[in-house]
Order: sequence, then C-alpha cells, then structure tokens
Amino acid sequence: MGYHNYYHKCRQGVGRPVEIRTSRGTVHRGIIHRVTPNRVYIRPFDGGGNLGGFGYGGFNAGFGWGAANVFAFGAIASLVFLAFLW
Repeated sequence: MGYHNYYHKCRQGVGRPVEIRTSRGTVHRGIIHRVTPNRVYIRPFDGGGNLGGFGYGGFNAGFGWGAANVFAFGAIASLVFLAFLW
C-alpha cells in the first residue's frame, strides 16, 4: 500500500483501534489519535487492552494527558484496523 493510501486510511480511522507493523517487523497496537501529512500518532494499549502510555520514552510524544507512539508513513509495512478491543 502506498504512502498516500496509508494517510487516507488513517485519516478515516481516527479514534479506531489499529495494528501497525513497521518495516523493521515490530508490531504496535493502539487507537489512532492524530494524523498529519507525514505521520500517524496512536495511543498504545497496555497488556490488558486498556489505554496505557502514561509517561515519556522511546518513540513517545507527550500530549499532556499521556503519550502516543509516532510513525512515519514510510516506515509502515502493514496497517490493520481491529474489529474489537480485547
């Protein structure tokens, strides 16, 4: 899927749970929080399926109330919208 397709899919999916696999093979699950022309921001789940990410570190960018993982569209290998929260 091309860069622009990921951008448009993410724009339509703000507020929905998603699984993102990067070109390095890492898998990230969370809810799409924000989309810019170059990046998608997701609020990660903790191990129990609840929203987590309070604090800073790694690829996290603070939003005042918590944190989100940030991905450039060029680093996304696959994008899957999740049907439910586990």
